Amino acid sequence: MTAAAKNDPKSDTKYDPKSDTKYDLKADVNRRAAALFAAIDDYDEAAFLAAIDALAAELPEDDADALFHRGSARDSWGHSDLAVPLYRKALELGGLTGENRRRAVIQMCSSLRNIGEVELALETLWAERELGEDHLSDALDCTIALCLATTGHDREGLSLVLVALAKHLPRYNRSMANYGRALVE
Repeated sequence: MTAAAKNDPKSDTKYDPKSDTKYDLKADVNRRAAALFAAIDDYDEAAFLAAIDALAAELPEDDADALFHRGSARDSWGHSDLAVPLYRKALELGGLTGENRRRAVIQMCSSLRNIGEVELALETLWAERELGEDHLSDALDCTIALCLATTGHDREGLSLVLVALAKHLPRYNRSMANYGRALVE
């Protein structure tokens, strides 16, 4: 089987892990979930949720990554109320692989904001921020900014967004970051 067929979420060809001694089911499910999310616009809601649920069902019922993918799918279709319990359970179980743990925190907190639990979201996000920086730090700060805006702290939120954005500008990086920090000094 070609690598393309193995990773194509719409492929009718099923990959047989028993024929591959180096096969890692969880890594394979995570790869295929990423491919499904990349193609989300090719699906209607019911078909996408069914595809993610079928993929998640390949892992044990209480697998944190399976719960995370199911939560992410519901979140992507605007069902924050259905996503939060799945994220919570995934985080409580532990064992989320790679960046899925941090993504689960960010996505859960965004959903918490959507369902009116903004204070809990902020508390969780600030604690996550203390764990250090990585390639998801800007997404974390943007989610904090949304929560701050929801609580009437627009200026603080704008400061975070400007500092995060400044790193990605072709010029004016230093100035924009300084302006962002100055908003809250």
